[in-house]
Amino acid sequence: MTQYWRSLEELNNPVEFKRNEVKLEIDAKRAVAKKASGSSRRDFLKVLGFSVATAAVVASCKRPVNKAIPFLVKPEEVTPGMANYYASSYFQGNEYCSVLVKVRDGRPIKIEGNDLSSVSQRGTSARVQASVLDLYDDARFKTPLKRGDETSWAAADEYIQVKLDQLKKDNKKVVLLTPTIISPTTKKVIQEFQQFYPNVEWLQYDAVSATGILKANELSFGKAFVPDYRFDKAKVIVSFGADFLGTWLSSVEYTKAYSAGRKLMDKGDEMNRHYQFETGMSLTGSNADVRFPIKPSEEKIILAALYYQLMQAKGFITIAAPASPVDITGLAEDLLDNEGSSLVVSGSNDADTQVLVNAINNLLGNYGKTILTESALNTHAGNDENFEQFLAELKDKKVAAVLCWGANPVYNHPEGSELKTLIEAAELSVSFSDRKDETTAACHWVLPEPHYLEAWNDAEPKSGVYSLAQPTISKLFDSRQGQETLMKWAGVEAPNYYEYLKKNWSDEFYQLQTKYADPRLFWNDVLQKGVFEPEVKSGEALSYTENGLEKAVQISEASTDGWEVALYQSVALKDGASGNNPWLQELPDPIAKISWDNFAAVPVKWAEENGVQNESVITLNGMELPVFVQPGQAAGTISVALGYGREVAGKVGDNVGKNMYAHVPVKNGAKQFWFSGAKVETTEKTFELALSQTHHSMEGRPIVRETNFNEWQLDPTSGNELQEEHEEHAVTLYPEQEFKGHHWGMAVDLSSCVGCGNCAISCQAENNVQVIGKEQVRNRRIMHWIRVDRYFSNEPENPKVFHQPVMCQHCDNAPCENVCPVSATPHSDEGLNQMAYNRCVGTKYCVNNCPYKVRRFNWFKYVGNDEFDYASNSDLGRMVLNPDVTVRSRGVVEKCSFCVQRIQEKKAEAKVAGRMLEDGEIQPACVQSCPANALVFGDLNDPNSKISKHFKNERNYHLLEELHTLPSVGYLTKVRNKKA
Repeated sequence: MTQYWRSLEELNNPVEFKRNEVKLEIDAKRAVAKKASGSSRRDFLKVLGFSVATAAVVASCKRPVNKAIPFLVKPEEVTPGMANYYASSYFQGNEYCSVLVKVRDGRPIKIEGNDLSSVSQRGTSARVQASVLDLYDDARFKTPLKRGDETSWAAADEYIQVKLDQLKKDNKKVVLLTPTIISPTTKKVIQEFQQFYPNVEWLQYDAVSATGILKANELSFGKAFVPDYRFDKAKVIVSFGADFLGTWLSSVEYTKAYSAGRKLMDKGDEMNRHYQFETGMSLTGSNADVRFPIKPSEEKIILAALYYQLMQAKGFITIAAPASPVDITGLAEDLLDNEGSSLVVSGSNDADTQVLVNAINNLLGNYGKTILTESALNTHAGNDENFEQFLAELKDKKVAAVLCWGANPVYNHPEGSELKTLIEAAELSVSFSDRKDETTAACHWVLPEPHYLEAWNDAEPKSGVYSLAQPTISKLFDSRQGQETLMKWAGVEAPNYYEYLKKNWSDEFYQLQTKYADPRLFWNDVLQKGVFEPEVKSGEALSYTENGLEKAVQISEASTDGWEVALYQSVALKDGASGNNPWLQELPDPIAKISWDNFAAVPVKWAEENGVQNESVITLNGMELPVFVQPGQAAGTISVALGYGREVAGKVGDNVGKNMYAHVPVKNGAKQFWFSGAKVETTEKTFELALSQTHHSMEGRPIVRETNFNEWQLDPTSGNELQEEHEEHAVTLYPEQEFKGHHWGMAVDLSSCVGCGNCAISCQAENNVQVIGKEQVRNRRIMHWIRVDRYFSNEPENPKVFHQPVMCQHCDNAPCENVCPVSATPHSDEGLNQMAYNRCVGTKYCVNNCPYKVRRFNWFKYVGNDEFDYASNSDLGRMVLNPDVTVRSRGVVEKCSFCVQRIQEKKAEAKVAGRMLEDGEIQPACVQSCPANALVFGDLNDPNSKISKHFKNERNYHLLEELHTLPSVGYLTKVRNKKA
């Protein structure tokens, strides 16, 4: 039987591991009790729940008085207690998503994906979900600033316009520095600004760019662009270091497309096959059917060998293919068997590597099928080469002024410290940032723009795909859109950016549609839907050429000089722009299950040979980094996440982790996110990491089940044989439950789930789940209602990985219900295991009796407590709270409720409308936002519902079936597609 393990300690010595887990749990409880009061014995008993009376006192403490001020004149569109939804567009850190914003009483409180968008298609990422919290960030600027002191807009405009006019007269260079801009109307504003000030150069700079792809496609196709990758059309997917399910290019779109090719409900369904070559274990690599751990320096060698093998097989050459560090014969055969329906991608920022990838895709006939060159992805326009030229000119004093609009190179460029000095020394430097960051701290003037949820804008994320962004709340602070600032300085005749935007749509986009004869009706329709995707899209397919291929296929030896270090974007923080967002800081890494830090992921064998363990400290070229011993890490390599080490982010993000951007080399005009020759030394030091992967033990029972695609085709019950055995031997003292109305349930497709963690943040936003900080995560107090467990199997050097979302199972025979002394956890007549917060006295009997470990206990008061100064310790931060969900007090148990507030809302809507509920109409937060469509919710009493069909599927099983708790959550067996 396959052994599954969550950590190397559990794999190597499960008995000692369990003993340590129990000891750590007891130590954590003692620490909490000691913190609660100086009277250790009494408070230890109180906190652990041994005294019902004492816990009752804790739970019934006087609550603060919250004053509500009624509307004097109620706005027509606002109905107290009812939510409004507004379509908008999210774009940050090169990530785009068309969204719907839930607004309650004038406050945005939740983000959902827009079903009408062909790009995001309902799903979101954790970063999109958490962006609503950025709106209520205390680090946002409240007014314009001059040298750190408050000033007025009039004073700022007067001074800066005079200065710009003088620089224009003297013909001194001014640089407008932005990240990639995908807004067509904003581009038009910038063009008008440049026409008024011809000495202004517009430079787009991305922290993690796609320069390699842009330069390679300029050689191969005569145009610098990122093509439209169609993962949904690919039967064989090969990725070289591209984390396309986590952070690469358009991860929400790619996750949706990738997962669609892995859904297996009927015997005739097909499944894509995924090969992954990478250094560290990425989210994408953890989902691969076949994974190859390689050094970064080996990537180009393997690509060249693959290219030659394909050329040989097609009869184009007779020379022998160069040797590959890994055996790729089977891969080449698989690709040739799927010509025109395969896809090869690379995350490298090296142009030669990307030229090789282009040549391979051309050989396989993938252009026009799985790769569309007539449609470009516009989210990565930054060119590192242009920025390096700007930096050289800045050093030579050829740039007199810098206008920074959203870019933060002082933090995320390897020469950031020198950039800081240069910007400070410029004749004029202005930042339009809405919050603190390292580059803004170096600028003379700060003219804050509003958050995207307070602003008007538009977007063209992909050729011919348009969307709008609109304000969902009145501006919280004295801010002004950057577009309006440029318009004012350039004397553009428009009252504001909204009118300018509306006119531009009437002039430019109205002609692309035929439905409306009046531009106003067209505008209102697009504004309501949020997206505009005309049927006729501009652009023709580009022709491939072999320009640059001769140079690209020249093979160099793999590096043998010291360690190779791979730098990657974390799934939570990506480029680090949201470093002050506590939801993202506390989201565990999907592989390491570490939050609140980055770390050096080192190979298992090296760690064993050198006595290095988790939380050991090593030095990497002199920089101290904590260690995580990472199963699947390639030998001779180390991986470290970017996006940490912010110095000017805010109270949450300052000095969390180490800034690795300073170690990014720039070669051939592009950032390369790996380097060789690193010197690594061990130390005697240790550093505490907030590791949550071992918090919940299930005693080695078969909670993960798997099979292979060819076996599943022969037998749909493959991998799930235990289910029938458990059902045959089920014995219970519980009376049989009968649900006469609805019986709510959820299904999780383990083959579709990629483990991204979006569900955890979506649930956190919907249900007011509190942030507790690094110390309490270490003390096993993480509060997420839905967690994504990660399991390994096979050899630690290259294990298989499994991701399993676990929430309250809402058991029909619920073990928690019959032990509660105050009936705080009753069972509803619709199958929900409920929590009566005002009845709970915190005995924790239900927690101890839950075999799934899904209940959370509020050890402390997390709201309005200076010791937990994260998201809910100020009036501003608390504006994000959902009024439909109770904010739990200290001493109360909480858990997943299947978003009962959403269930009741939809039931009420159907009742008022005099109709039956439709299947799929009710969607808990995790279900609605899942980019992989891996979660299904519905009525088990409806035999035609989607959830009923999932429960009847041969792959369906329940966690710990041998206990016969009869959960209302089912799991579909994990299926991989490894070639036999």
